[in-house]
Amino acid sequence: MKLLSIAIPCYNSAEYMGKCIESLLPGGEDVEILIVDDGSFKDNTAAIADEYAAKYPTIIKAIHKPNGGHGSAVNTGIEHATGLYFKVVDSDDWVDQDAYGKILAKLREFSGDGQLLDMMISNYVYEKVGEKRKKVMHCRNILPKDRVFAWGDCKHFAKAHYILMHSVIYRTGLLRECGLKLPEHTFYVDSIYVFEPLPYAKRMYYLDVDFYRYYIGREGQSVNESIMISRMDQQLRVNKLMIDYLSAHKEDARASKRCFQYMKNYLEIITTVSSVLINKSGTAEHLQQKKELWQYLKDTDAELYKALRYGILGISMNLPGRVGRWISVKGYQIAQKIFHFN
Repeated sequence: MKLLSIAIPCYNSAEYMGKCIESLLPGGEDVEILIVDDGSFKDNTAAIADEYAAKYPTIIKAIHKPNGGHGSAVNTGIEHATGLYFKVVDSDDWVDQDAYGKILAKLREFSGDGQLLDMMISNYVYEKVGEKRKKVMHCRNILPKDRVFAWGDCKHFAKAHYILMHSVIYRTGLLRECGLKLPEHTFYVDSIYVFEPLPYAKRMYYLDVDFYRYYIGREGQSVNESIMISRMDQQLRVNKLMIDYLSAHKEDARASKRCFQYMKNYLEIITTVSSVLINKSGTAEHLQQKKELWQYLKDTDAELYKALRYGILGISMNLPGRVGRWISVKGYQIAQKIFHFN
């Protein structure tokens, strides 16, 4: 059995996937690299995957499947994983070598004593095009360091602190135990990936290293703001699935007050992103969708609706009229500059 399985979802990724794969090879035989070719057709992604698998047959597996989107590729990675732990690295991103070695050493330590972690968290770095200063997203003021901890040991999560897919390594068995199944043909499912497993995570560890390098600025990237607006239906689908999940699993999440607080905050952030993108678009169709989103939250869970709608973010996202929408967008843009998110 491998120590760590790393899934690389690839869709027409020939231009940049090599850098990603090469950054993961120093993990050696402890690591299983699953290159998931998600129905690529515009370039030689499939051939590159096969070439790497042939060159490193004990480390790399090439998996070819019909196109199903990022979530489908992650699902496939989980299904094929043989490692004790599981990580997703997108094909246009890469990892830091020194941090990689430290992470593998720590995972090895916990696999040796029979007390597996449920989730390891590390830092990620925004590799944003055109910016010399790279923003490091860390949790060193919130999570205990150098020891195993539970949700109750965490400090208060501020609105600006949230854990992205880039931050986490899960125990593979946990992902299967919680029944995680990401929706197909849908963008932005990484929010679900770092949301649904959280009530199941009991043994956690934070390693304060800058491991994941998150590339921002490629043309056509799904997190590009204008592209997100054009795919608003998919953002809203993910948003509603998260509302459904937290409403249905409130008691599980509330087993730890801090876990529930974090999940509620994260749902609030995702709902704010949906709302501000709609406000920025300003079309009648999108504004109706925003109204329907908040009504959906109210109909699904009145308690969550009250907490989100009448918090500072909910109020600011629902200021009336064109001026109100302008204020919400300007506030969002200021937050972008402060926290360097895209």
